[in-house]
Amino acid sequence: MKYLLFLFMTAGTFLHASLFVEPQYGDDIKVLQTLDIEPSFLGDPIFMQLKNDLSTVKRDHYMRMLERGDLYIPTLRKMIHDSSIPPVFLYMAMAESYFDARALSHAKASGLWQFMPETAKRYGLKIDRYIDERRDPIRSTEAAIAYLKRLHKLFGKWYLAALAYNCGEGRVLRAIKKAGSDNLHVLLDEKRKYLPKESRHYLRKILSLALVSNDASMLFADISTHSFNLSEGNSLVRVKVSGGETLEHIASKIDMRSEDLIKLNPQFNYGFTPPLESVEINIPYDRLTLFKESYRPGRQKNMFLVHKVKRGENLSRIAHRYGISYKMILSFNNMKRATIFPKQELIIPVPRGSIRHYRVKKGDSIYKIAKLFGIKVATLKARNDLKGNIIHIGDKIVIPN
Repeated sequence: MKYLLFLFMTAGTFLHASLFVEPQYGDDIKVLQTLDIEPSFLGDPIFMQLKNDLSTVKRDHYMRMLERGDLYIPTLRKMIHDSSIPPVFLYMAMAESYFDARALSHAKASGLWQFMPETAKRYGLKIDRYIDERRDPIRSTEAAIAYLKRLHKLFGKWYLAALAYNCGEGRVLRAIKKAGSDNLHVLLDEKRKYLPKESRHYLRKILSLALVSNDASMLFADISTHSFNLSEGNSLVRVKVSGGETLEHIASKIDMRSEDLIKLNPQFNYGFTPPLESVEINIPYDRLTLFKESYRPGRQKNMFLVHKVKRGENLSRIAHRYGISYKMILSFNNMKRATIFPKQELIIPVPRGSIRHYRVKKGDSIYKIAKLFGIKVATLKARNDLKGNIIHIGDKIVIPN
């Protein structure tokens, strides 16, 4: 009787395991096919080792990455799905940044998708004193999708697009020419080394992250709660707010903690939006109705901006330029003394409406603009960080009242 019971339990265990193993293998092949990769890649020894490590010794590390991605995964997953690029590219963000939107590499690549400054600007991401859209989960994902689509159009295969994302299209083109083939097994040859080691492991890393998520036996205890099962109701949406407005004020209007809203908007270098012009921020989808009911643009009394101290300036001179008391500058910067130093950045609370923009037209000069608005040339140049008198048609000049 005990023997029969043992056989029954063993058979049941085998049946339970097969319910995971067979579908998992089929799903793994489907994932590879979305990247134009042959099923034989599943036998790649380095890939097999990476995948095995993630499901065993690095399992906790994998789960921590998922937990960190709670804020962004539902949004990224939906954007990738709607863009019709392979869903597996969600794991590219995981491989690039471990889902840390503030990740910064030694080479100055930043954000979930680790954009370099030049590439970021090429794809319309803004980087200045107030904002770095490489850290914006939505804007950077839009740029990454556009970049991947362009690479796919260039190479014709998704796995080549992924490799080019990592090491550059020129490097991949040279590797293909040298190898005489664009076959993945050839390009990833560990002896020939047609591509850098980091790039050879890059695609393997993305796929191991993706295929481990298919392994229900590894994630069984967490499968009902981890980020990939969050509904679209957890997604982020973009809403327009006033320039120079604190995230704390906006959070209060949608019944959120300011620190939580700041986490959803790591693109801002300070706790407020860039001054003078409206900007879009990210809020949870479930706060959209409350935002529409409660938020009114420009209702915050002060607008905030940043002033970088120049050599020879003092706090009284800076305060006079912006038409406020130096004590306000002390207060907003938590300063006990009025001592400042060159290149120090000060947060300046300016009464809303006290400054405006002027777009440079043909025939304008810095002297004509200063005379037009009745202000000193030196003040106009200082306020706009102009070292000389050269301005260009289309430049946006800040005009202080």
